[in-house]
Amino acid sequence: MTNYVLGLMSGTSADGLTVSAIVPEPFQIVCFKNYPYPKKFQQKLLTAYQLTAPTLSELHYEIGALYAKMVKRFLKEHGLSAAQVAAVGMHGQTVYHGPLDKTPNTLQLGEPSFLAAALSCPVVSDFRAMDIAQGGQGAPLIPFFDEYLWGQGVPKILVNIGGISNLSVVGKHVKTFGFDCGPGNTLLDLACQHYFHKPFDKNGAFAAKGTPDTKWVVQLLKQPFFKQKPPKSVDKNVFGASYLNRYFKIKNPYDLLATLTYFTAAGIAQAVTDFVPAPARQEIIISGGGGYNQTLLRMLSGLLPESWLTTSASYGIPAQAKESAAFALFAWLNLERKINHCARATGARKNTILGKVTLCK
Repeated sequence: MTNYVLGLMSGTSADGLTVSAIVPEPFQIVCFKNYPYPKKFQQKLLTAYQLTAPTLSELHYEIGALYAKMVKRFLKEHGLSAAQVAAVGMHGQTVYHGPLDKTPNTLQLGEPSFLAAALSCPVVSDFRAMDIAQGGQGAPLIPFFDEYLWGQGVPKILVNIGGISNLSVVGKHVKTFGFDCGPGNTLLDLACQHYFHKPFDKNGAFAAKGTPDTKWVVQLLKQPFFKQKPPKSVDKNVFGASYLNRYFKIKNPYDLLATLTYFTAAGIAQAVTDFVPAPARQEIIISGGGGYNQTLLRMLSGLLPESWLTTSASYGIPAQAKESAAFALFAWLNLERKINHCARATGARKNTILGKVTLCK
């Protein structure tokens, strides 16, 4: 009987839980599905950093119980049994990320005991804490996954566009590194929800009807974060509602969406131009929700004409499944007592084994 490892990912946009089932050796994504959160629950997650300790504690357990319920549904829908699950890698919901605080810290909610109890298998969670303890920023963690899959091939850039955008640079004779680029979908989603009452700009259709204020975006890209050298990571709220209200006064909603989309694309393009060696820029592989935004991809392609843009799907990794699949692999490597960490991407002192294990028999 084939044993699968499940990976669970809920990103900074907090729009839903993605569950992937993988076979670790040789690596293969068997199936995946995204389960959207109810709008009220999403808002609770997005504002969780403002909660009092009792309410935050309750949410921690509420998320864990919900994950267990969603995983049971996933197994049923894909004809799998709990007995076939060897382990689970659970990222949890990031509610705060403060690697540059006086005491560096990061917080992901979701009690793993519910999954361990429901499936009677090990659950690996809280992957970012050990990196912080090793002097790293706790993010990004995906560069290890990118190196694992693409590290022996032609050098390339892998860009994940979730709530925040981040990239990895991998390939033969390349010392893998990665970092957060800046805004991803968060600003776009906030504007789309406010003006169009839609959760996101599907295919970039609204942005395609507007005209971006490119000169203003050029000014925004002079802000310190964009000039800061890697390693670097950023909390989603840095490019959240307050940033949107402070820096974007555009009244026409279509022009606003176009400008925000261009801002995301230009932030990625500037990161590539400023920090990625020219030989590694030939191919850029896009994943995450932004990989479905055709306007964003068109803008990014125009800003980086020397690069060939494709999506991870062309390599058999569905754009929306990549991060959840990565945490499944991280869990398996953890339980095998193997390195699942790229210290060069986070600034940690050394490569180590990330994740805490919850057992239930």
